[in-house]
Amino acid sequence: MPATASRPLRRDAQRNRERIVAAAREVFATRGFAATLDDVAHHAGVGVGTVYRRFPTKEALVEAIFADRIEGVVAVAEQCLAEPSAWDGLTRFMVYACHTHAEDRGLRDVMLSLGMKKRFPDSGDRLETVITELVARAKDEGTLRTDFEATDVPIIFTMVSDLAGAPAGAYDRYLRLVIDGLRACPRNADLGPALTRDQVIGVLSGCVPPVRPRSSAAQ
Repeated sequence: MPATASRPLRRDAQRNRERIVAAAREVFATRGFAATLDDVAHHAGVGVGTVYRRFPTKEALVEAIFADRIEGVVAVAEQCLAEPSAWDGLTRFMVYACHTHAEDRGLRDVMLSLGMKKRFPDSGDRLETVITELVARAKDEGTLRTDFEATDVPIIFTMVSDLAGAPAGAYDRYLRLVIDGLRACPRNADLGPALTRDQVIGVLSGCVPPVRPRSSAAQ
């Protein structure tokens, strides 16, 4: 009999995997990349060895629990690109993404991390393309200020999502304030040059923790 590439998991192993994934979604949503596999094991009610048998690294677990979530964000972005109003499409996506990041710290960290496109190359490329098109389309429509660039989008996401723990109402207040500041207006002050891609990467690296802390090879 030819050897198969992989065997189906036993029922108990499959149940453990599902418990681990469900627990990881909850732990990462609250703690983001600061969460450890020990945290996940404790929340799932299993030994950490069980977690490591299913997911040998935290990177593997991150990829397993966020692939579908990121694909969902990309799908919404593509829907927004089809909006008749370019301004409505851009701002709808920005509001959706900011709220999603605020509700799930792990999703926020993975989407704004340096490894986003390495872990999810197809979704990352599609999202970058759609955001660029959303910005260009709104500029062509004349509703978006001309000095705003697609590279400004992840910086805004980072800034606003950090307000998720602020007093009630503050989050939406400042998100709307930022969006209103993007409107094209004859009295718009000059923003100066936009950050380069490398500069944006540098800023995000200081705001989003790495999946694996440099001090711990185990996580």
